[in-house]
Amino acid sequence: MSRINRDVRRFHEIGEDHRMDLKEFIKHGQLGKDINIPIKIIELPTFEYDRRQKGGIGQGDAEEGDPVDDGQEGEDGEAGEESEEHQYYQMDPDEFAEELDNELGLDFEEKGKKVVELIEGDYNDTRRAGPNSTLDTEHLFKEALKRHAAMYIDKEYIKEMLRVRGYGVEKVWSWTRDNNITIAKRDIEELADNIDNPTKYDSPDKISRTYQRVPPKDSYRNMKFRSEDERYRSPEIIEDPQNNAVVINIRDVSGSMRETKRELVERVLTPMDWYLQGKYDNVDFVYIAHDASAWIVNRDEFFGIKSGGGTKISSAYELIQDEILPQYPWESWNRFIFASGDGENISSDTEDKLIPLMKEIKATRQAYIEVQPQQSRIKNAVVADSLEKEFHDDESYRIARIKNKNDVLDAITKILDTVDTE
Repeated sequence: MSRINRDVRRFHEIGEDHRMDLKEFIKHGQLGKDINIPIKIIELPTFEYDRRQKGGIGQGDAEEGDPVDDGQEGEDGEAGEESEEHQYYQMDPDEFAEELDNELGLDFEEKGKKVVELIEGDYNDTRRAGPNSTLDTEHLFKEALKRHAAMYIDKEYIKEMLRVRGYGVEKVWSWTRDNNITIAKRDIEELADNIDNPTKYDSPDKISRTYQRVPPKDSYRNMKFRSEDERYRSPEIIEDPQNNAVVINIRDVSGSMRETKRELVERVLTPMDWYLQGKYDNVDFVYIAHDASAWIVNRDEFFGIKSGGGTKISSAYELIQDEILPQYPWESWNRFIFASGDGENISSDTEDKLIPLMKEIKATRQAYIEVQPQQSRIKNAVVADSLEKEFHDDESYRIARIKNKNDVLDAITKILDTVDTE
């Protein structure tokens, strides 16, 4: 049984290895929110009952045409359902972006601003306050030890100094200052009051011991802890740079944008959405439809909606400038703005409003995609020509023209590549 399972897995692997070519999928495959690429299914071998053989052990007395199973149809159905799961290869955006780079020879790089996300790391930092369970006891003891050592005074030696002939409080205090011993004068006076025999030595050299600067072991039992020495362990804050992008797709939904044009728009914008999702850590998508006015829609509406109104492309850019871009500051977000239509626009709108708005908006990449199937070409479609004339020497603006599905891959390359594709 294990060999059968191994063979089944092998059949599936062969199918995945022979999935639909990525270029063909973009031009002719069924696009959607997810990347499900068809794969070639190899039909698995099955056992069949040979009705030509008669008799024999185990044949029983069944007549020709009688069912050979127990009448339960579910098992055959389950086998068929299992093969259905392997009719598509689901590709994630990262893999799609990598393969599209290889297929189209793209030289795209994540450019623009970065935003920093703060995350918690190991408990390597400390704070002044925190829960008792995070108290850094090692730091507390170290501070107490340093302070105890710094404040230690060998008072027994100072007492011996006070027993030297001719040494009084003033002279001993002067000696402590000369030897960097920090002690108050009144403390020396208290020590002098407790001395019975003030003339034990003729000179300091006669004192049998030296001044001890290291506290004796038994002195540490009187070591004092202070609240200002308390530190509480806290997680280290790590800066994690992230590439963020917002992709704003614009589509003309006026009456002239019929089904063929809508499909060509989807075949360009959908792969670019997948591609940029694989290139950036965090991507937001915004979909804007417009005729003579503009409004925000969801993805499904974006590719299916149609209107009988006129066309005013600048209305979409006014909406972007007023409502969308304030949510995505240029300092933190890469901005991609892709507009599509058949090249029609209200007279003078392109020159008077659209071009000034496109120049004013800060974006990583702006593009206009003109879809003009040869059989339905519009004579007054001049938007692409006007934009190309205005932005021909600016790499952040791209103009692409599409007549049929064979132009889709060239348009994607022209829009996404970071090198001059002209």
